[in-house]
Amino acid sequence: MNDLPARLTAFVGSLRGQGLRIGPSETVDAAAVLEALGLADREQARAGLAAALLRAEHQRALFDATFDLYFPLGVGELEQTRQRGPEPATTERLRERLAEALAADDRAELTQLAGEAVALLGRYGSAGPAGGGGWSAHQTLSRLQPETLLARVRDARAGAGYADRLNADEVRRRIAAFRAQIDAEARRRVAELRGPELVAARALPTPVDRLDLTLAGAAQQEELRRLLPALARRLATRLARRRRRAAGGTVDIRRTLRRSLATGGVPVKPAYRRRSPVRPDLVLLCDVSGSVAGFAGFTMALAKAMDDQFSRLRVFAFVNRADEVTRLVADTPDPAGLTRRIVAEARVGGHHGSSDYGSALGEFAERYLDAVGPRTTVLVLGDARTNGFDPGMAALHRIAARAHRVCWLNPEPEDRWGTGDSAALDYAGVVPMHVCRSVRGLAELLPRLIPAR
Repeated sequence: MNDLPARLTAFVGSLRGQGLRIGPSETVDAAAVLEALGLADREQARAGLAAALLRAEHQRALFDATFDLYFPLGVGELEQTRQRGPEPATTERLRERLAEALAADDRAELTQLAGEAVALLGRYGSAGPAGGGGWSAHQTLSRLQPETLLARVRDARAGAGYADRLNADEVRRRIAAFRAQIDAEARRRVAELRGPELVAARALPTPVDRLDLTLAGAAQQEELRRLLPALARRLATRLARRRRRAAGGTVDIRRTLRRSLATGGVPVKPAYRRRSPVRPDLVLLCDVSGSVAGFAGFTMALAKAMDDQFSRLRVFAFVNRADEVTRLVADTPDPAGLTRRIVAEARVGGHHGSSDYGSALGEFAERYLDAVGPRTTVLVLGDARTNGFDPGMAALHRIAARAHRVCWLNPEPEDRWGTGDSAALDYAGVVPMHVCRSVRGLAELLPRLIPAR
């Protein structure tokens, strides 16, 4: 316990390094929590520190994984995970026990099995301080293959005399939770060898708000969908606050001087020419081809969730043809399902099978330019890769000349702009282009790009 302050400081530093905003006051609160609770009940300490340090529910997965590194269950092979009894541990015997534990949802047995499986199946190389080895969750899971136990778990449940039969989704949920235990156990063993700082920097899951939206899998897309309402409320609050500040106007000299007569000519309370706050128009023009579909889908759903901040919101999608999809966005709150529905129902392709920015921009400028006016902000979403086709610079110039502001959000890193078939540098010469590939990027950019009035 003597090193507890240093361990807490390192723990908080690691969370900060992974993007969590934790200030000195939260750190002081966390120290008070540990002083009050101690570490006798580890889960109680975990909950207390989470309450002191976290600001959002989606940060909890990263917090828990980091907590397990800095406040581990123990050192080395834990007593409760060592093999019990004279029977030698084998992969098949572990699978049998795992099926039974999953059927009964026996948490203690599952914890023991995670430790045994990592020790038996996950070790590689020379696992010493100077060696290049350690313990691998991937190796453990590839040998144990818990995802193939679905039928065996259901049979074990029936054989144990339970009246109800587990459905497949519940079995998959329990298997996923066990896989997470394997990950945590392997990280704990490696952190003991290499130090928690190294493991925290290289092996922890990416926070959901920093995920690359173009690469998010099904489980991550579900996390993003749950995050959407809270993010929309936060951004709407920021936009409304900026709009109120912008409505303050400039000082009205005549009224200010008249008021100052009551205070001996000192302008104690300036008078302002108030402006009526005006919500801007927003137009989204989104590439929904496979490479950037996840990014486009989330951004469209986010804009719809905060559409009360705009006087008018219109959404257009394209692969190589542009079509208005405002109605589809309004009817489909799920970002992943939205892009699939757009590709299936809207006229976003047809000239050929590849994305074609020049053709799409040209069609938008010909058919939908009336959607753009002097109060309109146009956000173009896409990687600007033309597949060798004409980039359609003239059409982009027409859109930019008509709009109040046009900005381009590109999910590719800036060092890839202009490489291969990318026309990003050409487009960036006409309209501002910003790298944006995550929820955090959207949260930082949108309030700055959308005008307050």
